[in-house]
Amino acid sequence: MAIPSPHVIREIITGAVAGRGLDVEDVRVVRAGAKSQVTVLVDGDTPPDLDALERVTAEVSAALDAAEAAGRAEFGAQPYTLEVSTPGVDHPLTEPRHWRRNRGRLVRLPGDAGLARIGALDPDGARVVLVDAAAPGGRGRGGRAGGSGPGLRVAGLGAVAGAVVEVEFGPAPRPEAELAGLDFTAARTRLEEDK
Repeated sequence: MAIPSPHVIREIITGAVAGRGLDVEDVRVVRAGAKSQVTVLVDGDTPPDLDALERVTAEVSAALDAAEAAGRAEFGAQPYTLEVSTPGVDHPLTEPRHWRRNRGRLVRLPGDAGLARIGALDPDGARVVLVDAAAPGGRGRGGRAGGSGPGLRVAGLGAVAGAVVEVEFGPAPRPEAELAGLDFTAARTRLEEDK
């Protein structure tokens, strides 16, 4: 058996990655003989810089070597390449921590739900405040009828799972940024007042 499954590798390396204050976001394995590759994607509340990635790569490698030496994993005789990186901006938001880490950022919601700016998560991490982003040249989806500002809504994370961060080349419009900066309770209060 050459190279364990992504699930087994995740179990082996999670402690080493967590010790650096990071989370394992994904593990991918490409089995191709001498060109096999194990890719580990990590992220944290403070995104890792190149030095941090270098340190965590060494610890992940050591954890994999120790697991093989202890007989907990079999990598076979063929060499493989280990790559440790961050998920990148196009990684879908699927966990509460993804939404928390990207607060204030613009996201493309699944399906035809449009664009929104990420606000606060509820204390349970099950719902998120979304500020409907202004469309170029007009008001955003759900904006106030009079065009007096961006709309505000609360969505369950399951309903918006898979949203992807949009790259912006300038600051967020001030009204959107202010609403995204509200804590969850204040945002809910504002939403009730606007009804």
